Amino acid sequence: MKIQVILENATLQAVIDDTRIGRDFLSLLPLDLELSDYHGMEKVADLPRQLDTTDAPRSYTPKPGDITLYAPWGNMAIFYKSFGTTAGLVRLGAFDGSIEPLLKADSYKARFQRAE
Repeated sequence: MKIQVILENATLQAVIDDTRIGRDFLSLLPLDLELSDYHGMEKVADLPRQLDTTDAPRSYTPKPGDITLYAPWGNMAIFYKSFGTTAGLVRLGAFDGSIEPLLKADSYKARFQRAE
């Protein structure tokens, strides 16, 4: 399923995986989140509730542009740098194209919604 991530000065396109957790994430949309930088490698935001991780892999190795859930904390993480395999990290989907607009500020508001 295609989604849009709307920032103050840019709209980014992403695709959410057709998985149980991906569909659960989509059920939250539209969603307004405050994204903030975490350790100079990802943007994170708290979700309004836990997502269904039934049948999700136990770990994942994120790549730049990946949209993930860190299940132990229940927060979403958008990676802009590669990182090692992490237990509890589950892929939700990935951006189509550049995520450069995500890197322009340490924190900002973003609206996640289904693409028309």
